[in-house]
Amino acid sequence: MNRLERERAVVPRRRPLMGAILKQPACDALNDSDFCGQNLGRGTLTFAFASTGDPIFGLPISTFRRGNRGPFPRIARSMAAAAHDRNGKSMANTAVAETAMADALIEGEELPVVAAFAVRRRAYLAPDGAVLRQLPRFASDTGLLASLYRAMVRARAFDLKAVSLQRTGRLGTYAVALGQEAVAVGVASAMDQGDVLLPSYRDNAALLWRGMKMEEILLFWGGDERGSLSSGPAHDFPYSIPVGSQAPHAAGVAYAFKLRKQARVAVCFLGDGATSKGDVYEAMNFAGVWKLPVVFVVNNNRWAISVPLRLQTACATLAQKAIAAGFSGEQVDGNDIIAVRAAAEEAIAAARDGNGPRLIEALTYRLGDHTTADDAARYRAAEDVQARWKEDPIARLRSYLVSRKAWGKADEEGLAAECQKGVEVAVERYLATPPRAPATMFDHLYAELPYVYERQRAEVEGADRG
Repeated sequence: MNRLERERAVVPRRRPLMGAILKQPACDALNDSDFCGQNLGRGTLTFAFASTGDPIFGLPISTFRRGNRGPFPRIARSMAAAAHDRNGKSMANTAVAETAMADALIEGEELPVVAAFAVRRRAYLAPDGAVLRQLPRFASDTGLLASLYRAMVRARAFDLKAVSLQRTGRLGTYAVALGQEAVAVGVASAMDQGDVLLPSYRDNAALLWRGMKMEEILLFWGGDERGSLSSGPAHDFPYSIPVGSQAPHAAGVAYAFKLRKQARVAVCFLGDGATSKGDVYEAMNFAGVWKLPVVFVVNNNRWAISVPLRLQTACATLAQKAIAAGFSGEQVDGNDIIAVRAAAEEAIAAARDGNGPRLIEALTYRLGDHTTADDAARYRAAEDVQARWKEDPIARLRSYLVSRKAWGKADEEGLAAECQKGVEVAVERYLATPPRAPATMFDHLYAELPYVYERQRAEVEGADRG
């Protein structure tokens, strides 16, 4: 096979088949006569030094077809040079040499596309409340939008009071959702009562929307398990404190719905850090394989405690992680509650209709500390946080409602007074709740308490009476 035939040879396109690296260092002065080729079958050539017969590499003939950059000898010489260091020492069997060869081989090669994917981003309101595109149908109901606004303001007022309680020693560690209220309220408002919510530790606003009382949330964060007995739907799950552990639970709930042929959906809240956990991907993969009715909502607030998103993942989006599990992911402006609600409505409806899982990545920002045990000022600049306040979801929706003459000063003042009173009443009830008797620690361990624990319980009860 002469040189022209080599350059024009065409076979089915294959990725380069890496063989042995050059064994002799004299690369710079090579010319066309220094190379020979041997067809090994299956469209592969092994190239070697004509003078010594030492092998260089094996690769598809199509790599050298007409249209590639430069003729065969030039490509081969560049690979040979890449396979040696400046002193002529062979770099055989090293990742550096193989990467250099692969880059040179693949450059300019046209491979068939076997699959293509896209991640779309949804947004309706600009940070100043201006309309960016045609709004979804539900947004024409300003009464509904006002109720969403009230829920966000209420959740923020509650969060601020909870932090105050923690700072004064009357509450345990607490996770605020400052700046992220639109994600929880927007998604929860799109759910049916029969659906199941699996929250993370930052989703108080969703629980409040679903009917949980403020004092119950305070009991939980105060270390009292009676707070897990929610006034909301009994089938909703309690807070998940471990990162990402609620995702397999959500897949299991959704599998039960499918097995029972129930038109219900599991909705699982996650943080951006949770998408780096193996159990989250396993849950997503299981959901994709079985086309389960579950919606994964990733609250991407850009920080996993002190780790910024750029150090967690090289992905352009978190929504694209759904693609590997076999279903679609969508990115939404998480500070635009209309966009969040619209995305959640579509995803939940699709899951309920048997079209399988969805993932929603809600882009927002954590304006506060990770929890009351954290000091975010140690790892991020104050000016960066200040700039993000311009994207505040509450101010954004208020601006839109005002522009529609659906909200005014009297409404705002009345809501502030209502929230303050509601929070104060809840705090009073929480603080007035008597502590549980120590013997109640045995109540929910076993259906029938083993003898050894019966003895211990009797001892505790005796100590209480004494």
